[in-house]
Amino acid sequence: MTDLPGDLPTALWAELAALPRPTLSALFGDPGRLQRFSTALDLPGGTIRFDWSKTHLDAAHVAGFERLARSTQFAARRAALFAGEIVNPSEHRAAEHTAQRGLGKDTSVEEAAALHTRMRGLVEAIHDGVLGEVKHLIHIGIGGSALGPKLAIDALAREDSRVAVHVVSNIDGCALEEAFAACDPATTMIAVASKTFTTMETMTNAASALAWLGDNGIEDGFGRVVALTAAPEKAVEWGVDETRVLPFPASVGGRYSLWSSIGFPIALALGWEQFAELLDGAAAMDRHFLDEEGPANLPLLAAFADQFYSRLRGCQTRACFAYDERLRLLPFYLQQLEMESNGKSVTADGGAVHGPTAPITWGGVGTDAQHAVFQLLHQGTNIVPVDFIAAIAPGDVLDEAHHRILLSNCFAQGAALMAGKASSDPARAYPGDRPSATMLIDELNPATLGALIAFHEHRTFANAVLMEINPFDQWGVELGKEIANAIEAGGSKFDASTAALLAAAGIG
Repeated sequence: MTDLPGDLPTALWAELAALPRPTLSALFGDPGRLQRFSTALDLPGGTIRFDWSKTHLDAAHVAGFERLARSTQFAARRAALFAGEIVNPSEHRAAEHTAQRGLGKDTSVEEAAALHTRMRGLVEAIHDGVLGEVKHLIHIGIGGSALGPKLAIDALAREDSRVAVHVVSNIDGCALEEAFAACDPATTMIAVASKTFTTMETMTNAASALAWLGDNGIEDGFGRVVALTAAPEKAVEWGVDETRVLPFPASVGGRYSLWSSIGFPIALALGWEQFAELLDGAAAMDRHFLDEEGPANLPLLAAFADQFYSRLRGCQTRACFAYDERLRLLPFYLQQLEMESNGKSVTADGGAVHGPTAPITWGGVGTDAQHAVFQLLHQGTNIVPVDFIAAIAPGDVLDEAHHRILLSNCFAQGAALMAGKASSDPARAYPGDRPSATMLIDELNPATLGALIAFHEHRTFANAVLMEINPFDQWGVELGKEIANAIEAGGSKFDASTAALLAAAGIG
């Protein structure tokens, strides 16, 4: 795919909007459709089948989106991402999460390898008992510093955890107390994860965790603390010994950071070898995204479908349902990844975006969601594109009927959304022609989970390029923080409603 000169996106969007939109049943009249829109990608941990055939993409729309990708300089922007160039103009930064997996600017890849070696040394020292008996880790962070580790540990370390990890993100003291109740202070370490080491929620929780250690007879609380940060000097100033500070580069964004030292709790829970497999799976997806062109590039094809529904069909939400209890946290992870990255209203150069940007990402776990929200998906007035994610190999050792019924329900839902069902009773009629995509994993393991997460990272980036926005800043989260800090500092004046709420709560 070569880049086209000139500023063509507006005209190309108009061309895309004018194309006919066949129904799914009509599209499946083409016997080659499944082959063209379904790909089995072989990865270090097994195969993932990506099936986008039940979306409304057709040859004309794909060709139009390819022209759009050329006009928005997709190939050049992808190359800039992997080359470590400035792709986050509002903060004048690169976005070098792929370097953590071994693909990127040579110096950044070398730095990532060195920092991983440092982290591995600490992980293995803890496992070998060099720091005494460690049975628990309370990992304190928020946003990307918590969501990635929590997802990976919940998915992969349920029954075979080297160290039990308790992830605490909420400033609500109930969350921290729950972790305290599960831990023995004598065998517990604390990880404080903050890119800037100034995040109010994280540092408040960290101070309370230190106090808990002290209140329970631990004389040197700081001796139990590991800092995960892009500001190592602030961690040392706060009191953490330099040997237990695990840095990562400022060019690694929070929601892309689980591959860096933010992944310390993952490695501690799983062991280093499995953490390395997580990186390898993500790197395999990186190579696919970097090497493949057009609709053969799976994250880009997914972005074509995303843009079809959000921009051309006016769909304001996209749902993700994991038919695997181990992936129950994936929708929450994707909410931050997609909405914090692409929930923008200005282009990368500061102009207004002409059209919708990121849809609202939501979802749940099958089959629970079938008895809660699928009524709206099948018969509601909102058209919601759905992603189904499942694994062929079960994660349990119970009667195989459990997993067979789980997968049968997953596949049945996609078929039902597409086919619908006519009825003389309107209340029992299903309109059908409702889109879905399916990602079917041979086996959920560190490598396939890494590939799945990296797929969604690149899908998010591809969407941003097509919309001409910057997916690597998040200024929208700052204003609320500023006002909360002003409330804490006291003396600020607010609107009558906020002032009344503060007074009722006894604040200020």
